[in-house]
Amino acid sequence: MTEKVSGSSEKTTSVLKAAWLIAVVTIVSKLIGFIRDVVIANYYGASMVSDAYYYAYQIPSLSLILLGGVGGPFHSATVAVFSKLIPSISQKPEKVVNKLYSTFMTATIIFFLLLSVILYLFPRQIMGLIISSGSADMINLAAVHLKIMTPLMIIGGIVGIYYGILIIYKQFMLPNLSPIIMSVAIIAISVIAAPDDQKGLALAWATTIGAFLQLIIQYPNVRKLGFKFRPNFEFSNNPHFKEICELLFPAVLSSTVGQIHIYVDMFFTSSISEGAWTAIGYANRVFQFPVGILVTAFLVPLFPIFARLVADKDYDGIRNYFNKGVGVLFFAAIPIIIGILVVGLDGVRVVFERGAFDANATFMVTEALWFLSVSILPYVFRDSITRVYYSFNDSATPFIVAFSSIILKFFLNILFISKWHMGIGGITLSTSLVTLFNACVLGSLMKKKMQMDYKSLFLNLFKMVLAGAVTFVVCFASAVAFDKFIVLPHIVCELVKITFVMLVCFVVYVPLNLLLKMDYANELASRIKNKIGM
Repeated sequence: MTEKVSGSSEKTTSVLKAAWLIAVVTIVSKLIGFIRDVVIANYYGASMVSDAYYYAYQIPSLSLILLGGVGGPFHSATVAVFSKLIPSISQKPEKVVNKLYSTFMTATIIFFLLLSVILYLFPRQIMGLIISSGSADMINLAAVHLKIMTPLMIIGGIVGIYYGILIIYKQFMLPNLSPIIMSVAIIAISVIAAPDDQKGLALAWATTIGAFLQLIIQYPNVRKLGFKFRPNFEFSNNPHFKEICELLFPAVLSSTVGQIHIYVDMFFTSSISEGAWTAIGYANRVFQFPVGILVTAFLVPLFPIFARLVADKDYDGIRNYFNKGVGVLFFAAIPIIIGILVVGLDGVRVVFERGAFDANATFMVTEALWFLSVSILPYVFRDSITRVYYSFNDSATPFIVAFSSIILKFFLNILFISKWHMGIGGITLSTSLVTLFNACVLGSLMKKKMQMDYKSLFLNLFKMVLAGAVTFVVCFASAVAFDKFIVLPHIVCELVKITFVMLVCFVVYVPLNLLLKMDYANELASRIKNKIGM
């Protein structure tokens, strides 16, 4: 029993160390991504050109980010299956593992190659279907962008497998750093080409070049680990490849359903105003900056642990790690929500408002961000519980739940956009409500596999929300007082205000949680005391 507790403690420490490392690397990656967005906003603003690029990018990004990114189906399937076949990460993979790797790679390349050919041959028809309410010029320009970016489809699946292999071998840094390559390529090419680039084609070419570089930087490490690709077409009579397909196929459909939600939003957004889709895209990236760091930092190292605990039938271990991971995410998410609601407008103004990005664009982004912020809590729960389903080799349930929410998404968009005319805010509010729906259904259906300990998790959440509500009132009052009494130069004033409000948030939120005897606040305080030697 002592050995088991000791092992659990060591594993927790390992997860925390990995989480800190991933968080730092992801922060760097997100900051470079922010610089990329600022550069794009400066040169292209929220216009038809930027809309065309972002409309077109949604399709290849399905492969590169949703399917092949960290946490995507190809990464998840690789981790779930290969982590059980690799007994020791200190040894080269066995022949059977290498053969499975080659088979998986071959099938992935064939699948995405076929999709790429379709996109390359029919870009105008595809973009016309997605943004049917857009102008002919918009559709034609988006089709050109899409044609340039079709190689991303093939690259995405391969990169996803690479991510999974590297994370199994605890090489967390490279998968989370590699997106920087694409951001740097877009920044460099945009700065050079933007003054003469009236159609934004430099953005599409930069994105494609960046994706190729992202693939190239992963390859040497995967090869060094002992994984060698040899085309293998033995897709039948391979139980492990069958296991991958059984997990991957519903997961891909689930991610594709998520993309259908985006296409539904694109359809409704094209009828709102020029630049609306660009504004929603920027709001999503601002949202993903803190939330993506949190989710990636904790779920990437936890997912292989979940897979091994399921293999060992250690359900107490799953409950323990799930509650700790999600609890920490909840604890950190509430101050983020407060920050977005209180100083979100100031933050967007500091980051984006310059050049072609005017005050109207700033408000559009902020409006979308306000309604999106309420989805943070269900978002982290949904992504966490989905990893548990994947650990049970069940990607069908998340797919069915996601698929069922398409009707809800469409209905909410009709209600908020067509009936109530809520504009951009209606789009992101419907996204938040759909996220809540998915989280609730997935959480309730988990009892078919195992009994989770939601009582203690949501008791702690109740305490955090109570502390957060009081903190929000104090922060809002502080922001109003700051605007009334403090006069500083524009940018300096915004930065000082954001820093001041977030400092007030920390000073109020953490002590309130300690007063309510909230577990994670006590743990945070204990770690801080140990660090400073108190």
